[in-house]
Amino acid sequence: MSETEALKKKDFQSDQEVRWCPGCGDYAILSAVQGVCADLGFSREGTVFVSGIGCSSRFPYYMDTYGFHTIHGRAPGFATGIKMANPDLNVWLVTGDGDGMSIGGNHLAHILRRNVNVNILLFNNEVYGLTKGQYSPTSPVGQKSKTSPLGSIDRPFNPINFALGANATFVARTIDTHVKHMAGILKEAAAHEGTSFVEIYQNCVIFNDGCFDDVADRKIRDDMTVDLRPGETLTYGKELDKGLRFNGWGLERCSAEEASTWDATVESTAPAVMMGELANEAEMPRPLGIFRQVEAPVFESETERQIALAKEAKGEGKLRDLIFQGNTWEVE
Repeated sequence: MSETEALKKKDFQSDQEVRWCPGCGDYAILSAVQGVCADLGFSREGTVFVSGIGCSSRFPYYMDTYGFHTIHGRAPGFATGIKMANPDLNVWLVTGDGDGMSIGGNHLAHILRRNVNVNILLFNNEVYGLTKGQYSPTSPVGQKSKTSPLGSIDRPFNPINFALGANATFVARTIDTHVKHMAGILKEAAAHEGTSFVEIYQNCVIFNDGCFDDVADRKIRDDMTVDLRPGETLTYGKELDKGLRFNGWGLERCSAEEASTWDATVESTAPAVMMGELANEAEMPRPLGIFRQVEAPVFESETERQIALAKEAKGEGKLRDLIFQGNTWEVE
């Protein structure tokens, strides 16, 4: 292949056998990501996939790019270090509701608030899949599992509002079965300057099959979800004849003609948080699409700026001088 020849989807497929359970939603996500990498003209040597622990964390093996399969919950730290060491790299972080929202919750919060230019994909199937079916931080109250045989009593995390609470600059949601929508969201995330956070509803066929059927099933999806398209009205339904409008501090259903226009670019997170809360309201459509898309200083760019200022004021400096500055002593 010549250096100028564009890579195709198959060029991002590694030689490793893809080993998820038959029917797992991860297959669709992998296919979408590989297609997006080709569509956006990514290079294999300029792209890195980083993961923690869990079914989703097999991802780096299946991408013919650079990759790091790290430790439980710590992928954000590795991704931050990679991006800081080489800001030109295209860095993607793949995690799950168990990996990212439990032991990794603190690390996830900090990469979001820092606005490191990394793309985060959080696969949410509301269960621990790799470790065989325990309830997870996103499992709904009452969910029966191997560790909650009488039903979970834990109040679950809402990944969207978690990200908004960490002041993330790009927050979105999509579904594994809605491949066209997923590809569009991934492209928007890749184009964002700063941390992008994408929650992906992903079905676990073995331990939590059908967990999102009430909104993800193709037969009812159009009537049960509303796509948040910045600058467009909040209409939904197969005929786009239904709508949502803001009513004070809440949202209510209305006709398509009365629907509010969605603005993801406002600095306040309040409208996006209201949208995030709709996931808990049975008679309201579940929001997909882009919840928030704002501009803010990028962490690695600001760091480089400070380094440049320090060098201008004090020169390049030497590591030895740094080590031996201030008080030193010898231990005999």
